Amino acid sequence: MAISSIGVGSNLPLDKLLDDLRNSENNALLAIQSKQITAENRLSAYSKLASSIDALKAAGAAISNTDTFGALKSSVTGDGLTVSASSKAIAGQYSIKVETLATAQTLVTSGQASRTDANGTDGIITITLDDGTAKTLDLAGKSTSLEGLVSAINADPKLGVQATIVNDGSGTPHRLLLTSTKTGTKASVASIDVSGNSTLQGIIGYDSATTPPAANMSVTAATNAAITINGIAISSQANTITDAIDGVTLSLTKADLNATNTVVISRDDSAATKAIGAFVSAYNSLQSTIKSLTTYDVTQKQGSALTGDSLARRVQTQFQSVLNVVGDTGTIRSLGAIGIKSDPKTGVLSIDNDKLTAALKDHLPDVQNLLTGENGLTKKIATIADSFLATDGLINAAKEGTDRSIVDLKKQYDATSARIDSKMEVYRAQFTALDTMVAQMNSVSTYLTQQLSMLGNNSSNK
Repeated sequence: MAISSIGVGSNLPLDKLLDDLRNSENNALLAIQSKQITAENRLSAYSKLASSIDALKAAGAAISNTDTFGALKSSVTGDGLTVSASSKAIAGQYSIKVETLATAQTLVTSGQASRTDANGTDGIITITLDDGTAKTLDLAGKSTSLEGLVSAINADPKLGVQATIVNDGSGTPHRLLLTSTKTGTKASVASIDVSGNSTLQGIIGYDSATTPPAANMSVTAATNAAITINGIAISSQANTITDAIDGVTLSLTKADLNATNTVVISRDDSAATKAIGAFVSAYNSLQSTIKSLTTYDVTQKQGSALTGDSLARRVQTQFQSVLNVVGDTGTIRSLGAIGIKSDPKTGVLSIDNDKLTAALKDHLPDVQNLLTGENGLTKKIATIADSFLATDGLINAAKEGTDRSIVDLKKQYDATSARIDSKMEVYRAQFTALDTMVAQMNSVSTYLTQQLSMLGNNSSNK
């Protein structure tokens, strides 16, 4: 009879002994697994460290943005216009009157009985604007009905006009309405000429140089915007004026000869204050990340992913050293002078907002030089960050080394596992042979015992 489990024949705990041997051998695998987990955690920690460094670099770059220092803000009292100011603007106050808004020219043809009937065949329309620009529209093979003209004209934005049909409810209700695509007199239509189609010429033909310009066309002239800035008269083809005040865009919304709009352009240091605050937060976040990745729990006697790692300490030391940056000109020459100080125990940065506000207000060029100058804080931050983050940088080198360790540990694990499996098979074969031998011996022992017992019984009966 076959033995289904080791130890059944011999009544020995061979299965348990084999499991105990397996568990003992597996200790070698557990040790390798522990090293694998440590390596994986270190790899993840390097990525976290790189992310924090990159965030600090980005915060430094934001400080260096051209719009951060000396930014301007605008305010308007009045509803005649809105204003925006770029960094090229100069702080000041302006009294602005909006006398007229710029409008677009409109041309309206006389009424036609049908909007779908053809008006002659083919033809070439030439539209000339007041600025001398001339564009043509070839109607060969196209519909010359009012609807066809609308489709053809609107399909070509270069013509400088858009078309639609207005129904005035009369006996000949359909009137073609042409509107200049831009405001101002220079965008007005100077003439419309149709060659090769006299019927269509009679409907839309127009020449502003003649009197009247067109027998069958009514005209609403374009107007230019007219404003005064501190009493200076200014004319514009559009309602958005970008060249009247350096760095300032005026968007006209309402004309009123009796209303004065007051525009104030003033310096806005909030962008710089916000950028500096974000930098301090990013720096503190980096230091916090390093602390969490390198701390050692004395009570639990447990280290973190980068406890004792020289790279993490190098990151911390190099970025801390940047805080000692010294300005080479002006009154403001240190971070402390603008209200940024470091806690001597924790290394955490804090900002004295009153001190920072005063420095930006009174010594803006000095603050800008300290932070963004050739030897300023942000350039040093970027240089150090790149040494760690570059493709051939220190963090990538550390990650590549850790990746190699993970690959080697995987090979070790597979080889050790195979060795243990082989060893266990040897143990199993040996235990199986032992079980079989002991079972046979037990069988012989039982047989001999029975025979001796029978002999004893026979002797007693004589």
